[in-house]
Amino acid sequence: MNENRWEGIDEFVAVAECGQFTAAAERLGVSSSHISRQVARLEERLQTRLFYRSTRRVTLTEAGQTFLQHCQRLQDGREEALRAIGDLASEPKGLLRMTCAVAYGERFIVPLVTRFMALYPQLRVDIELSNRPLDLVHESLDLAIRLGRLQDSRLVATRLAPRRMYLCGSPSYLERYGRPHSVSELGRHNCLIGSSDLWQLQQDGREFSQRVQGNWRCNSGQAVLDAALFGVGLCQLPDYYVLEHLKTGALVSLLEPHQPPNTAVWALYPQQRHLSPKVRQLVDYLKAALATREEYSTAQQ
Repeated sequence: MNENRWEGIDEFVAVAECGQFTAAAERLGVSSSHISRQVARLEERLQTRLFYRSTRRVTLTEAGQTFLQHCQRLQDGREEALRAIGDLASEPKGLLRMTCAVAYGERFIVPLVTRFMALYPQLRVDIELSNRPLDLVHESLDLAIRLGRLQDSRLVATRLAPRRMYLCGSPSYLERYGRPHSVSELGRHNCLIGSSDLWQLQQDGREFSQRVQGNWRCNSGQAVLDAALFGVGLCQLPDYYVLEHLKTGALVSLLEPHQPPNTAVWALYPQQRHLSPKVRQLVDYLKAALATREEYSTAQQ
C-alpha cells in the first residue's frame, strides 16, 4: 500500500474531540471540506465507519471509540518524541530542586553542582542536605543523590559511582586491644556507632548485618572518623572517609574477607517519560566528574 497510513489521523482526532467537522476545521486551520475528505479516506482505508453523522453533530461508532484511544496515544507519543529531540539541544534552565546526604553533599555533590551552574547561567538550584530520605514526589524534588542500597522502586536510578565500606581502626587502638581476626571477635571491641549499630558484613558470599556495641555514638560520619583516628575504637565507614588515612597508615583495614560487597552512589528521580535537560545533563556531569576522583578509581569498580 503506497498511501500514507498516517494521513487523516489528526483530522479524525480533532473531529472526535470537537464533535463537529467545522469546529475541527477551525482547530486545525483548514477547510471543513478538507476535514471531511481526510476522514472519508481514512474510513475507506480502514474499511470501517468511524462516525455516525447527523446535520448538527457527529458521534463515534464503537470502532471509532477504540480507534480514538489508540490515535490519542500515538499523538502523545509523537509530541513526546519531538520534545525529547528538542531537549537534546536545550540548555539547562529554570529551577532544579535536589537533595543529598549532608556530609557527602558538602564534600562531593555541592561543589560539582556549583561548577555545573557556572556553565549554565539560566539554571537555579535549590539543594536540601538531609540525612533523612526525602520523598521526591511529595517534596516536589527533581533529583536525589542516595548512597548504598536502594529501597524505593518507584524511582528511576542511575549509578554515579561505586561505594565501598571499610572496617578499620587506628594503630594505637590495635596496639592496646589487639586486632580482630573474625567477626565473632568484634564483640570484644569498642565499636564506634554512627547512625546505626548494625554493620554490614559478609561470610562465604552471604551478606548479613552484625550488631555491634560500644561506649561512643554519633550520627556524623566525620565525627566517627575523628574518634577512630584518635584511637577510641573501631569504625565502619565508606571509602571517601577513610581511603586517605588507610594510605598514610593512620587507619588499618580489618576483616577484609568479611567486608560487604560494593554498593553505589545513585542519582534518583521520579519516573518520567523523558528527563528534562537540567536533570539529565546534571546527572551526566556528576557521573563524569566523580569518575575522575581518586576515591572512585577503576580499582574499586
